[in-house]
Amino acid sequence: MKNASDNLELGPLKAIGRRKSLGQNVFDTLRHAITRGDISPGSRLVESRIAKVLEISRTPVREAIHKLEREGFISRLPHGGFTVLGFSRKDIEETFGIRSVLESYAANLAAVKHRKDELTPLENKIKEFQKSLDQGRMDRLVKINTEFHDMLYALSRNPRLIKMINALRDQIYQFRRIILEKETMARASNKDHRLMLDCIRKRDAEGAERLVRQHILKGQEAILADFDRFRRREKSTS
Repeated sequence: MKNASDNLELGPLKAIGRRKSLGQNVFDTLRHAITRGDISPGSRLVESRIAKVLEISRTPVREAIHKLEREGFISRLPHGGFTVLGFSRKDIEETFGIRSVLESYAANLAAVKHRKDELTPLENKIKEFQKSLDQGRMDRLVKINTEFHDMLYALSRNPRLIKMINALRDQIYQFRRIILEKETMARASNKDHRLMLDCIRKRDAEGAERLVRQHILKGQEAILADFDRFRRREKSTS
């Protein structure tokens, strides 16, 4: 079974103690690693090992671990330590359901509020994504995809809405990573982005909203299919 020191690189972690609350930084770093898949479900986290990797005392690590437990990222083991929890079917459905409402509304606002000269960066991201896809650079797709969505939702000019979308950022990133590993899904995703941009360019707010909602729900369908396949494999080998 893996532990935190197996999954986290020492260099970037050693710097966290120099910024804001140490406990909060440990929490942010571990949560980020868990939700982005750097620490996989079932990995064991041990307070003393994490403190050793970070070269800090165990107190801020304990604070971070307790917060991770409260927020449902990890679960206490009977004989000490904690295990990283995966997403349940309900977690997936709730996350995508919330996204479909927030992000489709942001696209609606973007279609109404954007300035013409603000659409060129979105077009460039679509081209960059397609180029990386054609070159087989699948490792670059999640970053480019995320940047496209960030740019699009910034056009809503609604800071409160953007903050609500960003609260799901880590979970969204992990799901995007799974979806964009598949070339067919990656190509379909970029096609959707072109259609979204066309609606926004035409100031078709309802069309943009509808396309984004459909885009997100297609992602949910893909993730749930992947989840169900994994559960079937687990049962067949148990």
